[in-house]
Amino acid sequence: MKRLSLAVGPADAGERLDRFIAARGGISRGLARRTLDAGGVFLDGRRCKVSGKLLHEGQEVVVNLEEAGRSAPAPGALDRSRLLYADRDLVAVDKPAGVPAQPTLTTDQGTLPELVAALLGAPVTLVHRLDRETSGVTVLARSAAAAAALAEAFRTGTPEKTYLALCARAPAPPEGRIDAPLGKDPARAGLRRVDPRGDAAATRYRTLREGPLAALVEARPETGRTHQIRVHLAHLGAPLLGDPRYGGPRRVGEVAIPRVMLHARRLEVAHPASGARLVFEASVPDDFGAAEAALLP
Repeated sequence: MKRLSLAVGPADAGERLDRFIAARGGISRGLARRTLDAGGVFLDGRRCKVSGKLLHEGQEVVVNLEEAGRSAPAPGALDRSRLLYADRDLVAVDKPAGVPAQPTLTTDQGTLPELVAALLGAPVTLVHRLDRETSGVTVLARSAAAAAALAEAFRTGTPEKTYLALCARAPAPPEGRIDAPLGKDPARAGLRRVDPRGDAAATRYRTLREGPLAALVEARPETGRTHQIRVHLAHLGAPLLGDPRYGGPRRVGEVAIPRVMLHARRLEVAHPASGARLVFEASVPDDFGAAEAALLP
């Protein structure tokens, strides 16, 4: 990966982000836009995909450029058994925890689209995102038309998503719908908080099992905001295990929690070409199941 670190000077103030990257990075504007779309651009440490974002003096832009001829991902980095479905328009995948959906500030290698493309022998496009530590069902597009249709579907919230969350305790009340807007947390970069002035966000939830050390909660987000389930459940007094950034412990008694305990169990989505309803499910992974068995025997 080639990494560009570009400082915004006085003469750059008011310039569009894509034009700035092209001019200062010595690359084509098309490549600048593709890198933005892929999530490889960071403005002051935060990912930015807005080509027309106007810059201010003193800002820093980091660009992760994919280098031609770099080595392919290691065989077996994503096992073929993780492919739940594939046709000419889309592919459904059971994403392992730890695989990033898009490039990070430090690397663009080992992302889910890259690993899936290596299995299929053709490029795929990310249309919605699971956090790095979240496991489970996600879909990627295999054509431009499918990418546009799926991206619009997720933007409007038409797919039905069901998650399992292992929480420190049951939410209060144990079942219901939380309608709480979310905004950026100004005190903690990259995190979200409930904010009346933020973006609309709603999640339906119900407690499936409860014990003295943990609770298993089903969450069905109606919107797709960053960290939505994690913030909403923490707001209800039920932070996810393994999620210290939102108040969840990394250890419960003798049980170590290896990651954020969130799993995308089920996804219902309309096929981008035919409109047929597709349903994909991903079994609970071993680490989630082991923590559940230990804490909710």
